[in-house]
Parts: sequence; C-alpha cells; structure tokens
Amino acid sequence: MSNDSKPDDELAGTEQPFVSHLIELRDRLVRASIAVAIAFGVLAFFPGPSALYDMLAAPLVAQLPAGSTLIATNVISPFLVPLKITLMAAFMIALPIVLYQIWAFVAPGLYSHEKRLVLPLVFSSTVLFFIGVAFCYFFVFGQVFKFIQSFAPKSITAAPDIEAYLSFVLSMFIAFGAAFEVPIVVVLLVRMGLVTVEKLREFRGYFIVLAFVIAAIITPPDVVSQLALAIPMCILYELGVFAAGYFNQYSKAPDEQA
Repeated sequence: MSNDSKPDDELAGTEQPFVSHLIELRDRLVRASIAVAIAFGVLAFFPGPSALYDMLAAPLVAQLPAGSTLIATNVISPFLVPLKITLMAAFMIALPIVLYQIWAFVAPGLYSHEKRLVLPLVFSSTVLFFIGVAFCYFFVFGQVFKFIQSFAPKSITAAPDIEAYLSFVLSMFIAFGAAFEVPIVVVLLVRMGLVTVEKLREFRGYFIVLAFVIAAIITPPDVVSQLALAIPMCILYELGVFAAGYFNQYSKAPDEQA
C-alpha cells in the first residue's frame, strides 16, 4: 500500500497552535502572579503584615475580656501568620487583574455575543465576592463573636490561637464570598439552557430550605452566622432570577434573536 493512500494524520499541524496556547497561558499566569507580587510588596511596606493581622483580628479582640489577647502556640506562627494574611490580602487586591487575565485567555474562543456576557459577569462576580467578604468582616464577625462570648463561663479566660483564628477567618471569607456569587450561578444556568427563569421561580421555596441547610453546614453552630448567610443567599437568589432574564436576552446570538 503506497504512502499516498494513507489517511491524513488528524493531529497534523496542531502542534504549533497547542504550544502557542500553552505559551499564552504561561504569560497570563506570569502577569497575574506579578500583579499579586506587586500588591504583596506594597502591603508588606504599608501597612505591613503585623498591622494587617491587627486589622483582621480587631472584630475578635473587641469582644474579648479586658486584657485578653490572641496567643501563638507555634514558635514561628507570629512570623508566618501575618505573611499569610498579607498574601491573602494581596491576592484579593489583584483579583480583578487575575480574572481579567483569565478572561483574556478564553475570549478569543468565544463568539461576540458570548463576550458581551463574560466581561459583565467577571466584573459582577468580583464585586459580589468583595461585598460578601466585607459583609462577613464588618457585620457577621462582630455579631458572632459577641454571641459566642456571651455564652462563655466567667471561669474561662478566652485566648484564641492566631493560626486557628486565621483558618476560621479564611473559611468564613470563602463561604460568604462564594455565597454572594448566587446571582452569577443563576444567570449562567439560565444562559446555558440548563434551567428556565420560570423553573427558578418555582424552585424558590426549595432554595430557601437549601440556603438554610448550607448555612448550617458551613458556618459555626450559632444562629447569628447561619441567619447572616442564609438570608442574603435568598435575597441574592431573587436578584439572580431577575438578572437572568435580562442577561439571557442580552447575550443571545443574532440567529436566536431573530
């Protein structure tokens, strides 16, 4: 059988585009990392890792008995924990740039009507995540710590460990930041055709129950934090249902609009 009769290699000519995609992905990751590194460098000088930790611990310290402070049970915790907080803050500051690099990487493979949806969703998801974290820090922490301290026996001296507190804060930030993304998830589900706005309205009662179940699982076992998470989720669900109809029409392809 001659070579001319062999079928063409299906992968022929695909090596270069694949390599170019990897190079672009590397460049995007490098730019995102540089943005985080710059933010980290700025925060390291002002206000500084120690000051950032004091700011993060302020809601808890304000509810501790007079003279009580947080403690470090690990020798290197006073050094590592503030650095971790600085890195977390740097990533949050650089998050818009990180998300933009992700969007810029996937944008060439999208249709024009899809691009109209992606950029508003990237912006909205960033804003909603920040709102969730801010809501957790400025409102939830104060109420939760006050509620917990009200049940503490007078014979117990509260002295939380700084690493345990950091772990608690990160889990709460992620929980509230993710919970505030409910409208984004609703919009995407409708746009992908997995569910309709009418079905989402019918599902409202089930979602309320689901929101309270999720809040009971991922928050501390106190009523305050559970209500503080479940109620905003229900409100944001309604916002997502309202926004889904608009975004679904806004991002339709020309042939879908006809």
